[in-house]
Amino acid sequence: MPIERYNFDREVNEVPLEVALACEIKPREVRWLWYPYIPFGKLTILQGDPGDGKSKLMLTISALLTQGKPLPFCDKDEALEPMIVIYQTTEDDPEDTVVPRFKEAGGDLSRLIFIKEDVKNLTFTDIRIRQAVEHFGARLLILDPLSAYIGDSLSLNAANEMRSAFSSLAEVAKDTGCAIVIIAHMNKMKDVNPLYRTSGSIDIAGVARSILAVVKQRNREDPNDRIMVQVKSNLAPMGSGILFRIKHMGIEFLDEIDITAEEAFYSEKVKSGRPSVIVDNCVERIKEILKGHDSVLASECERILMEEGFKKTTIRKAKKAAGVMSEKVGFIWAWSIQDSKEQINWDDDPAFNDIPF
Repeated sequence: MPIERYNFDREVNEVPLEVALACEIKPREVRWLWYPYIPFGKLTILQGDPGDGKSKLMLTISALLTQGKPLPFCDKDEALEPMIVIYQTTEDDPEDTVVPRFKEAGGDLSRLIFIKEDVKNLTFTDIRIRQAVEHFGARLLILDPLSAYIGDSLSLNAANEMRSAFSSLAEVAKDTGCAIVIIAHMNKMKDVNPLYRTSGSIDIAGVARSILAVVKQRNREDPNDRIMVQVKSNLAPMGSGILFRIKHMGIEFLDEIDITAEEAFYSEKVKSGRPSVIVDNCVERIKEILKGHDSVLASECERILMEEGFKKTTIRKAKKAAGVMSEKVGFIWAWSIQDSKEQINWDDDPAFNDIPF
């Protein structure tokens, strides 16, 4: 039986009751700035202890995005068009820290924007955020740190205040499609689930669709080694850990590793590059898909593999291990493996039978 529409009179309700039918809502796919870590049109939190490289990490990511280069451990067919990035920070000066680091990472200086805060400090609810994103077509907005942009009148521990402030920022992300990353310090609660290390009310973690954390690794040979892990992911399977090293002016990405947030936070030492039977199985499946073909559409390969239960991060590792080449044909990417193509048997080809050798 169809649902009948009915709008209650305004005399009964201050705001009239209206409903939306699920059959009228057009589903849409989540789009990604960096799969599965940073979605477009959503809020992401990147947290860590002071001095652990969160800001350097995001500046290096920003530099790659302004150049249109692939992000760490992504294939060239996953690179996005060069984009505008808005970077707001109260912890580092643009003149002597932010711009030099960004430049050292190879970023396009003409695509990095700062909203001036000389007259008034920005907050999550400031209309200038929406205006800047819309006017310049920014695809990434970074606010560093969280505590500086909630406003002087709000408390990090007040759930109702945080929900309201974050909702305003989430609306900007949704309406514009801009990815918004908020950099935050972790609290001092050491022996708890990493999800509860986010400073302030748990509602903050609830609003974010993805939470990332930078963790310092004990007992590693280089004290500048860090791991970025995913603490929360509402929109995709959890991503692999990203092992990186902090340099004087930037970041060196070392390895993509299988590790959970709990392991990264509490293990004494993390081994990188450990073998995976799942990756090996995915390698064999990729070879089967490409066998006998000059090339197969990348989208078709990924569809088959994901339907068979392989995660996108696993597919990326297996693709590299299998020696897959990505080539662009027009506007479409295709995969191929040289060894997977059928070899010509010259003895069976009549065109060559009469040629003297």
